[in-house]
Amino acid sequence: MELYLIVAAIICILCILASNLSYRIGVPSLLLFILLGMMFGTDGIFRINFSDYALSETICSIALVFIMFYGGFCTNWHEARPVAAKSIILSSAGVILTAVITGLFCYYVLKTSLLEGFLIGSILSSTDAASVFSILRVKKLNLVNGMASVLEVESGSNDPVSYMLTIIVLGIMSGKASAASIGIIFSKEVLFGLLFGAVTGCAGYFIFRIDHFRSREMLPILGMSMALLTYGLSNSIGGNGFLSVYIAGIIIGNSKIHYKAEMVHFFDGITGVMQIVLFFLLGLLCFPSRIIPVLLPAAGIWTFMLFIARPIVVALILTPFKVPFREQLLVSWAGLRGAVSIVFAILAVLSPNALELDIFHIVFCVCLLSVSIQGSLLPWMAKKLNVIGPTDDIFRTFNDYSADPAVHLTEIRLPKGHPWIDHTLKDIIIPDGMMAVMILRDGKTVIPRGDTMILADDTIILNSTAYTDSSMKLREVQIGPYHPWVNQKISDLTLPKDTLIFLIQRSGNSLIPDGQTCVKDGDRLILNA
Repeated sequence: MELYLIVAAIICILCILASNLSYRIGVPSLLLFILLGMMFGTDGIFRINFSDYALSETICSIALVFIMFYGGFCTNWHEARPVAAKSIILSSAGVILTAVITGLFCYYVLKTSLLEGFLIGSILSSTDAASVFSILRVKKLNLVNGMASVLEVESGSNDPVSYMLTIIVLGIMSGKASAASIGIIFSKEVLFGLLFGAVTGCAGYFIFRIDHFRSREMLPILGMSMALLTYGLSNSIGGNGFLSVYIAGIIIGNSKIHYKAEMVHFFDGITGVMQIVLFFLLGLLCFPSRIIPVLLPAAGIWTFMLFIARPIVVALILTPFKVPFREQLLVSWAGLRGAVSIVFAILAVLSPNALELDIFHIVFCVCLLSVSIQGSLLPWMAKKLNVIGPTDDIFRTFNDYSADPAVHLTEIRLPKGHPWIDHTLKDIIIPDGMMAVMILRDGKTVIPRGDTMILADDTIILNSTAYTDSSMKLREVQIGPYHPWVNQKISDLTLPKDTLIFLIQRSGNSLIPDGQTCVKDGDRLILNA
C-alpha cells in the first residue's frame, strides 16, 4: 500500500513540475502529462503493466465530468450568447460533416473498410474541451469577435454528437442498429441530456442561493456532488451525461450565487488534478511500440483533418455568418483532438466487434500530433493572423474575470458638470492607493498619462487593492411590488444608524445609489449590516 502511495505522489509531483516546465518551453502541459504516462507504461522506463481499458474508461469519464462542468461553470454566457448559433452548428452539423469527410478519406485513401473509416471519423470528429480550455486559459489568449467563446462552447458541447456517432457506427457493425433505433438513440441523448442539464442546473441555482450554510468551505463539495448527480441521472435513462453536466455548469456558473469566487478557485484546482489523471492514464494505457506501425496512417489522418476536413467544415458553417477568412483559419487550427477522442476509442476497443485496425493507437497518435503541434503553435498562429483581442487575456471570457483577486477595478462615469471635467489627470486629486488605468471615450480606449485631458462623458477606470476583511457583513434585500421601500427615494427611507445601501442590482446592471435614487420593484439592494 505504501509503495502505491509513494508512486502516486511521485507521479503527481512530476506532473506539476512538468506543468511548470511547459510555460518555459511553450508546449501544452497536457502533452507532457501524456508523455509522462508513456514513460511509466509497459513500454516505458518504469514498465508499469497496465492495460485495463474498462477501468480506464470509467476513470476518464469521471475526470471528464469535472472538466466539462468547470468548462460550463466558467463560460460567461453574456460573452458567449452572441456567438452561440455558430458554436452550436459547429458542434452538431460540423461534427457530422467532419466524421463523414474523414471517414471517406480513410476508406478511399487508407483503404480501410467503410464502417471502420466512419468509426475513426466519428471518434475524431469532436474538438477536445480539456485541451481547448487548458490552452486558452494557460496562455491567456483572448480572441477578437468572440472567437474564444466560439471555441469554448463548441468544444464543450460537441462531445455528445461525436459519442452518438461512435455508438451508432459500433451498433451498425454489430448488426444491432436500425434506422429507428438510431433515431431513438439520437433523440434520447440530446433531449434527456438537455433536460437533465437544465433541471439540475436550476436546482443547483436554488440550492446555492440558500443564504446561510454552516460551512461555506463545503460549498465546492456540493458543486462536485451536483456535477456527479447530473451525469449519473442523465446517463441512467439514456441521456448524454457530458451534455447535461456542461449545461448545468453554464446555468449555475452564470447565476448570482454565493461565494462564486471560492467555487471557481476550488474547481480550478480539481480540474487541474483531473487533467493530470486523465492524460497521464491515457499515456499509461498506450504502448509506444505500437505507435510506429500506425504512425504513417495516423499522420495522414491528422494532416487531412487539419488542412482539408476542418477548414472545409468551418468555411461551410462560418461563411454564411460573414466571419472573416483569417478568423476562420484560426478556428480551423484550434480544432484540437484530445482526451475525449481517446476515451471514445476505448469504447471501440471494449466493443465485441472484431476490428482489423489498432484504432486505439491510431486515434492516440492523431491526438498526440494535434495537441503537440496544433496546441503548441496556437498562440503563434493567433498572433500571425492578428486575431488576439486588445486585452490579450482569456479571463475576460470566463466568469472568473480577475487573475489576481486582490486587484479591484472601479468604473467612474463623468457627466457634464463633474468637477474633473477639463482638467488633466495630474491636476485632479485621486485617493492614495488608486490609479487611473484606462479612459473610455466615444467607444475608444485611451491609455492615460499625466497630461491627458478629461472630457465630459468620459469613463475612467481606476484600480485599487480589494478589501478582504471578512469582518464586514453584507446582506441583500429583494424589493417586491408590496415592499414598504418600493418607489421611495433612499433619502426618505428610515434605516438603522449603522446601515448603508451601497449597491442596487437592477435588470442585470449594478448601480451606485445616492440619496435621490428611487427604489423600484425588482431591485436587489446590497446593504452593510
